[in-house]
Amino acid sequence: QVQLVESGGGLVQAGGSLRLSCAASGRTFSSYVMGWFRQAPGKEREFVAVITSGGSTKYADSVKGRFTISRDNAKNTVYLQMNSLKPEDTAVYYCAASPLSRTVVVAARYDYWGQGTQVTVSS
Repeated sequence: QVQLVESGGGLVQAGGSLRLSCAASGRTFSSYVMGWFRQAPGKEREFVAVITSGGSTKYADSVKGRFTISRDNAKNTVYLQMNSLKPEDTAVYYCAASPLSRTVVVAARYDYWGQGTQVTVSS
């Protein structure tokens, strides 16, 4: 069982930056693939970024070059550094954990989810 708690969301102007954190419980955190997803009002949840236990990463085209995912296995934490934010990045951001061993971009492949943190980017 893995419990996930996100933090770091907030209101920022376009062009600004935020860093989201996701703290995980459990001694097997380092073995999980960790992903970030987001959901804007009236839209489906969409993949943002993923990092494997070995540090391989993958990003959605919409955030490539602006967002960076990283993890600190000693702290059981995964991060999402978001730079050059745009109004279209406004959404609730969720972190998730998957027991699979590859870069997983499908939400259904993730077993555990956090409660989400709101990110609002003003124009």
